Amino acid sequence: MSDSITSKQPIAGANATGSEKSDTEILDLGELLAALWRGKWTIAFVTIIAISIAAYYVFSLATPLYRATTVVILETNQDQIVDLQSVVGGISGDTTEVNSEVEVLRARDLMGKVVDRLDLVNDPEFNKALQPETVFERAETYVRELIGLPEQRVILPAEQAVVRKRDGVVTRLLDKVTIRNVPLSLVFQITVETESAEKSALIADTIVELYILNQIEVKFEATEQATTWLSNRVSELQLELEEAEAAVKDFSASTDLVSIEGLQGLERQIKELRDRIGSAEAARVTAQARLTSLENAVTVDDKVRIANDTQLSRFAQRAESDDAIRTAFDTRFGLVVDRARLELLRADQQLAALLASEMELDAQLERQGEDLIKLQQLTREAEASRLLYEYFLTRLKETSAQQGIQQADSRILSHAIIPNAPAEPRKPLILVLSTILGLLVGAAWVLYREARNNSFRTARDLEAFTGYTVMGQIPLIPARRRIKVLTYLAEKPTSAAAEAVRNLRTSVMLSNVDNPPKIIVSTSSIPGEGKTTNSLALAQNLLGLGKSVLLVEGDIRRRTLNEYFQDMPKKGIVSVLAGDITLEEAVYRPESFGADVLAGDKSSLNAADLFSSDKFKALIQEMRAKYDVIIIDTPPVLVVPDARIISQVADAILFSVKWDSTNRQLVEEAMRLFHNSNQRITGLVLSQISEKGMKRYGYGGKYGSYSAYGTKYYTN
Repeated sequence: MSDSITSKQPIAGANATGSEKSDTEILDLGELLAALWRGKWTIAFVTIIAISIAAYYVFSLATPLYRATTVVILETNQDQIVDLQSVVGGISGDTTEVNSEVEVLRARDLMGKVVDRLDLVNDPEFNKALQPETVFERAETYVRELIGLPEQRVILPAEQAVVRKRDGVVTRLLDKVTIRNVPLSLVFQITVETESAEKSALIADTIVELYILNQIEVKFEATEQATTWLSNRVSELQLELEEAEAAVKDFSASTDLVSIEGLQGLERQIKELRDRIGSAEAARVTAQARLTSLENAVTVDDKVRIANDTQLSRFAQRAESDDAIRTAFDTRFGLVVDRARLELLRADQQLAALLASEMELDAQLERQGEDLIKLQQLTREAEASRLLYEYFLTRLKETSAQQGIQQADSRILSHAIIPNAPAEPRKPLILVLSTILGLLVGAAWVLYREARNNSFRTARDLEAFTGYTVMGQIPLIPARRRIKVLTYLAEKPTSAAAEAVRNLRTSVMLSNVDNPPKIIVSTSSIPGEGKTTNSLALAQNLLGLGKSVLLVEGDIRRRTLNEYFQDMPKKGIVSVLAGDITLEEAVYRPESFGADVLAGDKSSLNAADLFSSDKFKALIQEMRAKYDVIIIDTPPVLVVPDARIISQVADAILFSVKWDSTNRQLVEEAMRLFHNSNQRITGLVLSQISEKGMKRYGYGGKYGSYSAYGTKYYTN
């Protein structure tokens, strides 16, 4: 064993490298495409399934839906026959009003009129109550009854039930109607989608007809309301006008004739009178001053000068010398003073008369001004009432003339055409989408399977993970029972399986050219990985080299060789180690096998203790002396320690890994156990490879004996 044991190579290092690479490397587009190519049949299968489901749906399950469209245009600011824009004028066509018209077309009231006209309440497509119960509804009812939860149905009054049913039909109709405004235009497309081509066209045309009719009805109602209101208003204004004119007439009759010209004449009189008052005041001041001067005069000269009287001047010349003249002078001066007093009195009387006249004229002017203002106010009120009356009377005549000639704000551009083919389901689109979906799902599944794959499909993967050479790649032998495996290999020596075993034999023999291994241990991580079959096949193949071969059953717990050979002896290796029989007596050569077999037999002793004994080592030496090659089939490494114990006396260790099955962690743990025992595996065997599986994964033309290129060399 010393020749075959070298320094331990930890599996952790190799695994860490692979893990680090898989975690840190940039996504390789080539590997991605290769993975997709390997899963091409899976992708194709999933795609076919998706297309089949889609085809079944569109051709069998889906209900054909027919789509019909009516086109209507909104006409803005129409010219009316008479000017009545405020009552029935057209719309302006801005964005707000266009959006409002879309909502008008979708109004429940309008759709309710369509439902009533076409009697859609009795149409099963719109009234779910008339539709037969579906499978899902029956299943739901059954489940509810099964679990004791019957459907709670509320009993409504008859009228309310009718209203609710109609509302439900209107809602279903709204779901089937699409209103679209053509961008940058006043054109609307009303599209209806139902199960009947004729029904779709009929509903679309009916919606537009009722929409246009509704516009006319709205205008007619507005005109009627306007006419009624205007009639009442004209009557009220007529009464107000009559009352205002009567008030003007009565006021004119109860007052003096008042006019602006008369007031202007009074103002002129007052102005002249005020001028005279000014003159009178000046004359009175003069008279008052003269009287005062006369009364204050003392000397004769002052009296003469102030009196300015001729006779008094003649008397003054002799008044100093003649008393009679002096008396006459005084008498005359007194007359002058009296006359001055009289002039002052007349001036006062004249001024008082003038002031009284002024006050009277002022009062008359003020009174007539107020009367004029009131008359003007009454006249203006009457005129305003007249203008209002005439305006509303004109509007009433216009409105009356407009009745019966209303125009709608919309008109139909094109009626709905009965479609020849259903619009839904869109079969080509659904099939194309299902194809794309199938490809995506298939590719996702392939990539997911590749990402989640924790087993080994190629020798390269196994070597990269473990760091050991794969010496053999054994395909799955097409034998239903284990007992038929050797028969198949014997009868078909040129089969792919037989050639794969020969490749394994060659690799084992060439693993050490100077000292070819004689003691070969065959093991695996867990049961069922094909190690026993590989041991039998290798033993049988070594016979072709003319070597003497002994196959030892090291798995004495399970004794699986009994499944390959009949009439196996009851005593074997345990009896030899116990000294009950010799090696020659225990060896058994099965029919048509050609190699000797040392079977295992039952024992109460622990197998690990037996293989650790010196007797077992001595037995191995005895076998070396008698046979060219001894192959020991051992138990799995992760189950019991027997394999590692037996490997201490082996020249070569073959570790079998089941293709696309054995978990990487199991292989890693088995390698770790060998390394902990300071043992190095000679080589790996990738066993039970499925040719169909390799082709399914896209490896069929690349690897080993299962390659498509080997069909010319193999006879299976």
